[in-house]
Parts: sequence; C-alpha cells; structure tokens
Amino acid sequence: MLFKSKKRISVRTIGDPVLSRVADPVIDVDADTLCLAQEMYEAMVAFNGIGLAAPQYGVSKRMVVIDVPADSVQGDPTPGEEQLLPRMPLVLVNPEILSYSTNKAVRDEGCLSVPDLYAPVERPEKVILRSATLDGEIIECECGGLLGRCIQHELDHLDGILFTDRLSPEAAREAAGGIKRLRRLGESKSFMRTKSIK
Repeated sequence: MLFKSKKRISVRTIGDPVLSRVADPVIDVDADTLCLAQEMYEAMVAFNGIGLAAPQYGVSKRMVVIDVPADSVQGDPTPGEEQLLPRMPLVLVNPEILSYSTNKAVRDEGCLSVPDLYAPVERPEKVILRSATLDGEIIECECGGLLGRCIQHELDHLDGILFTDRLSPEAAREAAGGIKRLRRLGESKSFMRTKSIK
C-alpha cells in the first residue's frame, strides 16, 4: 500500500531573529521567488491566516502574500478594496506605503508569528500602497478597511516590527505575560510552528 508523504511547513514565531531584521529587496522574480511565493501561500492557508510576510517563513525578503476576504468591506470600499479584493490571493513584491491617512482606528490584531494572542492596535485607517506583483505589474492605490490594516501589519514584518511592538503601554502590560510565555515556548521549539500538509 502506498502512502503519500506529507509536507511539513513552518512559520517563525516571536523571538526568532529573522522577525526583527529589516528584509532585503527582491532583486529578480525568478523560479526561486515563485517557489517561495507558493510555499508562503501554503503556509498562510495551513495556519488560517489572511497574510504572511517572507520573514515569517524564515526568508528575509521584501515579499508578502495576502488573502483578505471580499466580504470584509464595511461601508463604501476604497479604490484598493475595489481593485485588489477580487484578485485575492495576491503576492506583493517590494511593497511600500507611500502615505498614511491622519484618521486612525483601533482594532484587535493577531499574528501567525504570535499565536493565540490578540491585542488592540491603533493604525491609520487608510494607506496608499505601491507594489510590484509577480508578473511585474505596478499597483498603486488607496487601501482601507481590513485590507489596509493587513497591508500595514504585513509590511511592518518587512521592517522587523511585530504588532506587539505597536501596543499602547496599557495593552503592552496586559499582553506581557502572554508574550513571555510565547517566547519561552518558542525557544523550546526553535521558534517554529510546524504543520504537516498533503
């Protein structure tokens, strides 16, 4: 009887040095880049995320995969939501935020690299995103809602920033015990969450 071998897939967790490093630009979208994008997407799906940055996969490159649900729009969609949500999942190559709105909002966030910990984070409501795609297209649009927040969260990873670094002093105090436990657990597991997928 033949058994298909399962593929093991990992996400780095808080405490891993790769998560605090500024990632390097993607120079070429070559076969290795395409393979990395596919593996990142598989990891994001396996761990039930809506976004994953390459450093979370252990690769210090400026690339992000996002899969924000189309039904996440509340009220009038921003141009970015109209343009990008129908194209999900989407890989962003060397993404950058050109500007931030002055209006801010607080919303609970979680992270695949900070498992089972959620805390309120204040972020600008809208951002102007500029990014290349895997096929070389340049995207530039205003993104709000869950999409805008996801973009800010994932691009933070490219600069070595976790959402826990953006907590208010009060929220940071409340989360401190959970973060300490996660770091201790992470150290015992080489700062990796691992799953087997088919």
